[in-house]
Amino acid sequence: MINRELIRLKIVQLVYAYYQNEGKTIDTAEKELDFSLAKAYELYHYLLSLLVSMRRLAARKDESMRARNQRLGTKVEGLTPDGQFAANRFLLQLDENKQLLEYIEKQKKEWIEEEAFVKKLYTQCVESDIYQMYLTKEDFSYDADRELIRKLYKTYVCNNEDFDSLLEDHSLYWNDDKDIVDSFVLKTIKRFTEESTADQSLLPEYASEEDHDFARQLFRATLEQADEARKLIKENSKNWEFNRLAFMDVLIMQIALAEIMNFPSIPVNVTFNEYLDIAKMYSTPRSASYINGMLDHIVKKLREEKKILK
Repeated sequence: MINRELIRLKIVQLVYAYYQNEGKTIDTAEKELDFSLAKAYELYHYLLSLLVSMRRLAARKDESMRARNQRLGTKVEGLTPDGQFAANRFLLQLDENKQLLEYIEKQKKEWIEEEAFVKKLYTQCVESDIYQMYLTKEDFSYDADRELIRKLYKTYVCNNEDFDSLLEDHSLYWNDDKDIVDSFVLKTIKRFTEESTADQSLLPEYASEEDHDFARQLFRATLEQADEARKLIKENSKNWEFNRLAFMDVLIMQIALAEIMNFPSIPVNVTFNEYLDIAKMYSTPRSASYINGMLDHIVKKLREEKKILK
């Protein structure tokens, strides 16, 4: 699950923190990087468990409504909107998934602690045009059930500002992770099929050990080769004095250069694009353009000097 996009983002955050805390060793900082990446995987499970909590809420609401009507002598025919949500076949699979249930049990993080939030989100979903259209079509096939949850998640969970303060209360790492982790949740929904059982695997923490090694090696190279990278930036800063450059710009270029010089299999344009996107997120409005020009100039010189061969 943890891909290189998320790894690069985490490294920018943790390298920044490293320089803000004098006296911290590289070994200590590397442990913080591992912890931060593990927290992203925890968030992945937590967001999947949100869908389970919404299904269980729907089941309770339907049961309560039926009990009330039984007391009043009113018969309820067929499935209600709450009952239909509770009977969603993809959600039933998720509610029985062994890996997810083990996570919930191990972490002791349940959305019941955020009951008001879950109720608000559930209400938005069942009152939405997406859900009403689903009910109207009366296509309750497995594919329709799974597609419903994908659409609801993308519309009401992704880019939901109500998550900001809630996630911050649980972990300071989670707010910056959520956009990327949301994409992993959507990918997971698509991976399920009608034949999926309780043993259906969720996304692994790392797609491969190579990605885990990439995180550690890039982090260490960035810090251990800092003087060399900053010398290159200083020598090529053209009309700017080095100490006038935005600190975050220098930091992003330092990490990008560590990647360019230590990972020959990664194309330069891939590295450029990844860090320019991060610059747009974390630095000044003009930073991406400046960083692009600076890195391009440095790479040309490194190629001329045969210091990089890609």
